[in-house]
Amino acid sequence: MRAPLVKLVRCAIYTRVSTDHGLDQEFNSLDAQYDAASAYIKSQAHAGWAMIRSRYDDGGYSGGSTDRPNLQKLLDDIRAGKIDVIVVYKVDRLTRSLADLSGPAILSVRPSRSKR
Repeated sequence: MRAPLVKLVRCAIYTRVSTDHGLDQEFNSLDAQYDAASAYIKSQAHAGWAMIRSRYDDGGYSGGSTDRPNLQKLLDDIRAGKIDVIVVYKVDRLTRSLADLSGPAILSVRPSRSKR
């Protein structure tokens, strides 16, 4: 008997720290967040989760604004249909304001149906 096919779920990891302090270290907070999120994605492999190669790290940017270069690149890649799930260490790495999650900045990002 064959196992049912599992649909691929393309996962991106987003990391952020508010200061530049320590970012020059060989292993820093962005790396720790990335490793934790990566381990979680691997733990969901049975559900088809797979990590994409691109990294979306914003070191030295406040979570009080969505004006962060790699967050914007992440949102663009979602619009382009390249990503199914965003994985973060904690939701405050993505945003400090729950209103961002319900407003046009985050939730209106939908992949184009024609590109899937």
